[in-house]
Amino acid sequence: MKTIQSLLSPKLLTYPLDKIAEPEDILFVDIETTGFTARSSSLYMIGCIFFEHGQIHLIQWFAQSPAEERNILLAFLQKCRSHQVLVHYNGNNFDIPYLRQKCLQYKLKEPFSDMEGIDIYKRIMPYKKMLGLENVKQKTVEAYLGITREDTYNGGELIRIYKDYTLSLSEQSEKLLLLHNADDMRGMLQLLPILTYADMFLQPFKVVKVLANKYTDTDGNEQTEVLMKLRFPVPFPKEIVLSGRGCRFSASEDEGYLKVPIYYETMKYFYSNYKDYYYLPAEDTAIHKSVASFVDKDYRTQATAKTCYTKKEGAFLPQWDLIFTPVFKRDYEDKICFFLLTEEIKRSPSQFYKYALHILDMLAHGALAEK
Repeated sequence: MKTIQSLLSPKLLTYPLDKIAEPEDILFVDIETTGFTARSSSLYMIGCIFFEHGQIHLIQWFAQSPAEERNILLAFLQKCRSHQVLVHYNGNNFDIPYLRQKCLQYKLKEPFSDMEGIDIYKRIMPYKKMLGLENVKQKTVEAYLGITREDTYNGGELIRIYKDYTLSLSEQSEKLLLLHNADDMRGMLQLLPILTYADMFLQPFKVVKVLANKYTDTDGNEQTEVLMKLRFPVPFPKEIVLSGRGCRFSASEDEGYLKVPIYYETMKYFYSNYKDYYYLPAEDTAIHKSVASFVDKDYRTQATAKTCYTKKEGAFLPQWDLIFTPVFKRDYEDKICFFLLTEEIKRSPSQFYKYALHILDMLAHGALAEK
């Protein structure tokens, strides 16, 4: 077994690690194997990154033959004892189940149940569409962020190289194997800023300014929108623009702007207990039966779900979940609903934060895509 240790440049880390956990509690891991199934393949390398005395350490345990598999596993398990948080890339699907099976095979106690596991892949997968990624493979995300690597091989291609290495102990093959794992480990550090897009929904941002912005649309009509200036705790690695249903979000560095159209209309508020109401066709409104005795029977009908409403004129903002009440609609069948932009909401940064979070969530998951 070979143990290779080196120090990594602090410049590789541009994401505040304490947003994940205390740096010295964190252990990054990536494994190299000769197959996907632990029972029928070999574990030949385990790479780890850890933080100690303000420095970034990379350690690689390399099995020069399949017989050394247990040795590198034991070395890794020993390292796990001094850390509480295990960070990996798609490790929930591969690395951790594989390592668990190897521990079972060698009758070794696995530490993973006692450690917090953080899968970067799992965290960013929900935002694949938002970021326009074809897939969320590590190399794809690295390319999106402009990260370059020396290694040109994939894990499958390295299986043959490792098998040849066990026969020849070629220094060139060993270099290729170590480089691939080291680039995976370095890449994991460098791509951490991709988490800022998930952090929009996990880490509070600030609504620093809200104003009504007037503009002229493509048809020459004057429109009004709410314009919110947002400030995020960590800068985004790349500019992002999302739009749909008249809403638009753009962000660069640590600042973002969110625009949502204001609708000056007459909307309908629908009562759920329509059996307790009459509908007045001439007035185009519903009234409760307790106050309808003065209305001639010829001018009232039993309300239905579609006619059990009252009207309200004012400035409305759209919502796609029940964020603010009361809820208004244009018509009963409409999926989009609205809330009244009251003076109380206008004066409340916390209410606008809640609303901004809702719109960002809808935009990020494509819920506002035009049909």
